Amino acid sequence: MTSDGSDAITTRLFAPAHGPLPQRPTARDTEVPHTPLRPMWCCRADGQPWPCGQARLLLHVEYDGNLPGLSIYLAGLMYEAMRDLYRLNPHDGPTPATLFTRFMAWTHHAAWQHRRRNP
Repeated sequence: MTSDGSDAITTRLFAPAHGPLPQRPTARDTEVPHTPLRPMWCCRADGQPWPCGQARLLLHVEYDGNLPGLSIYLAGLMYEAMRDLYRLNPHDGPTPATLFTRFMAWTHHAAWQHRRRNP
């Protein structure tokens, strides 16, 4: 039952809180970290859309064997990227499918390759 006494199902959901801070992959020594520059979500080190190729490699190493942890971390950042990118350009922003491919799809391919090499 809703607050007005009806049994109608509502489609309004609370907006989730902010996601994780984009602090990974961690930098070594004095190199510029391959972390996202918000709100544009490009790599601080090479200017490519984040996660760039180097960030993907570093994240794969940092989360070695922890695909659920990596997926949760990237899903939170994907949500933050959606929020930022749609605020910057609400009429011509990337599609959800594009952001999913950019943030999430590569992790399953990397995990499959890892299992294939290490049965």
